[in-house]
Amino acid sequence: VLLVRNRKEFRALGSKCPHYGAPLSKGVLRGERLRCPWHGACFNIRTGDIEEYPALDCISCFKVTVEDGKVFITAKKKVLTLPALTEHRQHLGLRVTSAFCLLLQDLESSLRVKDASRRCLLNKNTMLLLGGGVAALVCAETLRQEGFTGRIIMATNEKHVPYDKSKLSKEMNLKAEDVYLRKPEFLQDRGIEFWTEKEAVSVDFQKQKVHFVDGSSQKYHQLLIATGSHSGFLKVPGADLQNVCTLQTPEESRKILELAAGKNLVIVGASFIGTRLETAEKSQASRLPAPARDTNGTSLQPGAAAELPAWVLAGPFQMLQNKGVKFHMKTELCELKGKHGKVAEAVLANGENLPADVVVVGIGSSPNSAFLKGTSIARDDKGAILVDLHMQTNIPNVLAAGDVVTFPVALLDGDRSSIHHQQVAEAHGHCAALNMLKRGEELHTVPYFWTTLLGKSIRYAGCGKGYTDTVVKGSLEQQKFLIFYIRDGHVTAAASLNCDPMVSLIAEVLYLGKQISKEEAE
Repeated sequence: VLLVRNRKEFRALGSKCPHYGAPLSKGVLRGERLRCPWHGACFNIRTGDIEEYPALDCISCFKVTVEDGKVFITAKKKVLTLPALTEHRQHLGLRVTSAFCLLLQDLESSLRVKDASRRCLLNKNTMLLLGGGVAALVCAETLRQEGFTGRIIMATNEKHVPYDKSKLSKEMNLKAEDVYLRKPEFLQDRGIEFWTEKEAVSVDFQKQKVHFVDGSSQKYHQLLIATGSHSGFLKVPGADLQNVCTLQTPEESRKILELAAGKNLVIVGASFIGTRLETAEKSQASRLPAPARDTNGTSLQPGAAAELPAWVLAGPFQMLQNKGVKFHMKTELCELKGKHGKVAEAVLANGENLPADVVVVGIGSSPNSAFLKGTSIARDDKGAILVDLHMQTNIPNVLAAGDVVTFPVALLDGDRSSIHHQQVAEAHGHCAALNMLKRGEELHTVPYFWTTLLGKSIRYAGCGKGYTDTVVKGSLEQQKFLIFYIRDGHVTAAASLNCDPMVSLIAEVLYLGKQISKEEAE
């Protein structure tokens, strides 16, 4: 249990973030808002309610009383009489809690699932959510949490209930059920219908009806389009050979792991997906002599929000090279050659040939919006759906969220961007649900990205697109640093390696609308 003193009041809460179990005692406290040090989830210390994602659940709260200068916490299990530490640190106007807690004997769980309404057959309204990812999931859960009792349908071309896609490149030996964010029973208990392998092929916005690939159709009162994105297609001779893979589903993750053990693996693309895959392959397929060769020459970029300069990447790249990963930069893949129908060799533009038993393609992504072609819904030249800060499209009663949209970003002075991060998609889903209920809610979030390479934690918050300068604290060589991204004289994003909880602290500053000047960063 975490005991927090906010001015003269004490609050007792679950001590671990429901997302990945981060110790909230090391988080960032601002007023009644506590932010996780690892991935930026926020909780209200008065209620325990979640206020920012990626966590899906709230944290537990316990009754606190103060008598004769002593603090008592009422819980189901006996209190261990360990002293509370009360160290505070001031930084940029915020407090970072440092082991400011009392420990109790192990409780059943730090998390609390938020109360939800039930389905009422008298309510004939139908909310149709296209997509089986976190944007649609959070939208469905928020609708129930906010009292909606009508019909909720989630329809997806996936085979599974929503799962944690970030683990597909980190723990490739897991079964699909091991990465489920919610079990099927959870959705059933809340009256949320979940239709698998149900791909939408067209929408009649006038009749408010969606048509599916199996010939069926469904009418709606309100529609959410959260169909996500798909991996970029490889357009070279030999791209259709066997063992040329993408990484988007649990099945694809396990297939790559099985195929690549002890083989030559070529990864096309230097994105975070590719680098995470390299570390997973190396750790779980120890006989891999040449785990990965990059043939794309792109910079290491976690989505549209983050742009990391090459000199920053020297640390992570060097870590991978030390583990036997070979990078082939500033060139491109020209052809894949096969043998007996299976890929065998990758030919590069510089004339080099690489042995390739397995090829994994990670060259960006495109929105899943082809089924909207020919309709009146507004999309950009890449196919992303245009939404406003209410997640509303140009079509009445139609909202959109997640990877399929481009939206106004406050940190870009309202310019549009597509940001393919889990936390952003969840924030979109929450905002969309409130506006499906006519709450007039505007999106207010700071993009937060994370990954792990060979046990080293990388965090990124904000939106560094168009940055013109950087300020570096710490040491790149020692693989412990914090980088501020500067645009127009102010910090718009920050990235760190092994510097928790600094990125969470900066995310909270940006969330509050405060500015950090370059001079303050220095």
